[in-house]
Amino acid sequence: MNALDTIFKKYDIRGLVGTEMNSQNVAAIAAAFVDELELKGKSVVVGHDMRDSSTGFVEAFIDGATARGADVINLGLCSTDECYFASGHLDAAAAMFTASHNPASYNGIKLSRAGARGISMETGLSEILEGAKKYLASGIQEVAEPGFSSEHEILVDYASNLRDLVSLEKIKPLKVVIDAANGMGGLTAPAVLGTKAGLTKLPIEIIPMYFELDGTFPNHEANPLDPKNLVDLQNAVLEHKADIGLAFDGDADRCFVIDEKGNPVSPSAVAAIVAVSEIARAKSKGEKDIHILHNLLTSRAVSEFIQSAGATPVRTRVGHSLIKDEMARTGAIFGGEHSAHYYFKEFFGADNGMLAAMHVMHEFGSQELPLSEFAAKFDPYFSSGEINSTVSDAGAKIDQIRQEFAGSEFDDLDGITVSSASGESPWWWFNVRSSNTEPLLRLNVESESKELCSSITTRVLAIIQS
Repeated sequence: MNALDTIFKKYDIRGLVGTEMNSQNVAAIAAAFVDELELKGKSVVVGHDMRDSSTGFVEAFIDGATARGADVINLGLCSTDECYFASGHLDAAAAMFTASHNPASYNGIKLSRAGARGISMETGLSEILEGAKKYLASGIQEVAEPGFSSEHEILVDYASNLRDLVSLEKIKPLKVVIDAANGMGGLTAPAVLGTKAGLTKLPIEIIPMYFELDGTFPNHEANPLDPKNLVDLQNAVLEHKADIGLAFDGDADRCFVIDEKGNPVSPSAVAAIVAVSEIARAKSKGEKDIHILHNLLTSRAVSEFIQSAGATPVRTRVGHSLIKDEMARTGAIFGGEHSAHYYFKEFFGADNGMLAAMHVMHEFGSQELPLSEFAAKFDPYFSSGEINSTVSDAGAKIDQIRQEFAGSEFDDLDGITVSSASGESPWWWFNVRSSNTEPLLRLNVESESKELCSSITTRVLAIIQS
């Protein structure tokens, strides 16, 4: 198999540095990207994270893109959502070099159309793959008028934009521990929440953890979805008697929240909190017929809070580029995923972990309860969390589940969702879906009964792991 086939995923490009991700592949991808999006004579924004390999890959991308006639705007070090901002603010296609939460041995590219619109295998990524293969085989032919590259600083504009979207000036004073995991949050957090970008001081005391940019991740992996990577932050929140803790992944587009007791606030609760905040903001501007997206793995509470706040919930499949497309199609003002990706209409429909954190701090900081009690109101049900199991025949397992739960309600929107009958109490639901990249089945269970959630989880896992 060609190395390019290995690194092209459903929504981005990602692989091992040297063997899969190398300068030749990157230059070919850049050339094919310019061709597919017809960017000759147009601008392309390029940013990168703090990984050791990122700067070299940016140089290779510039070579490939300019050879095919695009003008490259090099942002230098930035977070992924900072790159999305540049794509929207400058109305330019974009390439962000990062492997997000993956270990130091990986790197990758997140590609966007102008306006931070996503690209998936169904919407151009497969054509870029085929074009890159041709350029690897034949070499990149330079156009008659090649493009040029320039450098551009976007951090101040980015920070100012987020401050304009969420006002934190009048919240109660908050002590906030931030674990940047040596990733790009170490650059953006002091700019947005502090004064590093020359903005006014907020009523926020930042206690920094691992703000030094280091692509070797010397303290822990930049993957807050893994509970072991939250331990340092949880301990620090307790040690400093902080009001809230924030954990960012490597490229800082995802944010996880820890309460004052050191316990994680579920991404579903965060989605509900942000949804209520965004609905109130939209209503204050006179907007009507407000839509909010949530993927099918978020808690039932999310749609309930959306409805009670006077908006319409829209249930979607899981997936980054898909959510972006749905944001545009439905005109939704916000979208939340169980994986801690949060999307905002006023941020070009792109996801932004920092903006989600700011909404949480605004809502939490505008009332008197501690975060544990405040967040509990948005998280009333019981869930299994996502449980991954290695399987050899996912289809056969799903067929077994259908037989075992015959008589229940079924939904095939994304994998299979099985639910209790309408009106049944206590209610329950679970979803089983295949991983896009690994031989895994992913199980999520929720119920209004703790005991029923546990028993359904055990029952479904017995089938999957048999």
